[in-house]
Amino acid sequence: MIELCSVTKRYGERTILSELSVRFEAGQVVAVVGPSGGGKSTLLRCINGLEDFDAGEVRAFGHTLRSGPERPNHEARLAVRRRVGFVFQQWNLFAHRSAIGNIVEAPVHVKGADPEAARVRAEELLAKVGLAHRKDAYPHEMSGGEQQRVAIARALAMDPEALLLDEPTSALDPARTREVLGVLRRLADEGTTMILVTHETSFARDVAHRAILLSEGRIAADGPAAEVLAQEAVHA
Repeated sequence: MIELCSVTKRYGERTILSELSVRFEAGQVVAVVGPSGGGKSTLLRCINGLEDFDAGEVRAFGHTLRSGPERPNHEARLAVRRRVGFVFQQWNLFAHRSAIGNIVEAPVHVKGADPEAARVRAEELLAKVGLAHRKDAYPHEMSGGEQQRVAIARALAMDPEALLLDEPTSALDPARTREVLGVLRRLADEGTTMILVTHETSFARDVAHRAILLSEGRIAADGPAAEVLAQEAVHA
């Protein structure tokens, strides 16, 4: 479904991803773990076309992102982003829009959805993440956990076929972390395809079908979550 083929990404003289090849299948929850600076966030950003890369290809849903400035990827990037949602470490909500306003923005203006239908769908998603009662709240009126749950609902509003999550609990306190992980657990139970960068080891062990240990831009281990997480402890 999503495949990276010999992807290399450099920042100056530093190599972040080194000839990385990996495949992600539909219906799987895959935890991407490893030390800081190992290339985990860069991996997600290359999949979604948020980062250019220096060599290799990313294939997703019949579209191919290629390396090199001579190969424009604009249309392919847009096509991939319509099918692959992204949840950032910082929730990045529009400050001037309510929770429901943040969620309807992309379906209406990117996909051309009917505004009323998009609003109904947004209300359903807010209920799904436990925030039906906060639909009219603005970001400054919400806790970090509430904002991150709105960000997840916003990504789901585009009906993605896969969801990329870049350490979605890293900026949250323990109580808010439990709120967000509860939402992700329910999505996993529903069969949502997720590629999740996380340091929440117990959550990854319980929920992920598979884990990838990324170290110095290379895959150090790839397999059942419990086995890979045990190897991560050795690398730490």
